[in-house]
Amino acid sequence: MDLEKLFAETLRADYLEVAETAASYRIGREGDTLFLFFEKSNGATDWRNNLDFPAKPYRKMERLWFAHRGFMRVFRSLEDVLAPHVAEKDVKKIVISGYSHGAALALLCHEYCVFNRPDLAENIFGYGFGCPRVVWGFLPKEVKARFKNFTVVRNCRDLVTHLPPRLFGYRHVGNILHIGRGEALGGAASHCAENYLGALSREVKA
Repeated sequence: MDLEKLFAETLRADYLEVAETAASYRIGREGDTLFLFFEKSNGATDWRNNLDFPAKPYRKMERLWFAHRGFMRVFRSLEDVLAPHVAEKDVKKIVISGYSHGAALALLCHEYCVFNRPDLAENIFGYGFGCPRVVWGFLPKEVKARFKNFTVVRNCRDLVTHLPPRLFGYRHVGNILHIGRGEALGGAASHCAENYLGALSREVKA
């Protein structure tokens, strides 16, 4: 996967919005591949949800697990929009991408897709650029396995990827890809889109 190209597309996508939660998303198709994009924070509603981080049970199901309450609220407002596209039988691959706030939604979307399309589990790939921590506490083995093709992309010292703090019980799941190592950037600067683009470009050329 060309992550520089994917991140650039994530930044420039023409997003639609769910009024209830101001959730911003974009759905695209290329042949039998479904692309799902989620936008960074773009208003006060997003920030209220970002900071609403007490953990809440994700679903009433046999394998109970917990996630960030604010991000869950936003993603659930998108499920009815995404569901018919994810369910299309001619979809053979799903690529999910989000940045910052949108990366947290991408993570929840990844789990949703794997759970609802187990036939495609090996062809569902999620990428969270500058992704905050979303999952709280212990994950059952079966649930943890759903994230094996999800990648948290962390640039340098990106502060957002360290929030909420681990001492509050939050953790990353899936894989962590470190980019921008050795750059003299602080935690806030490391999260900026232009610095992600620069680091991804250098990774490609390396």
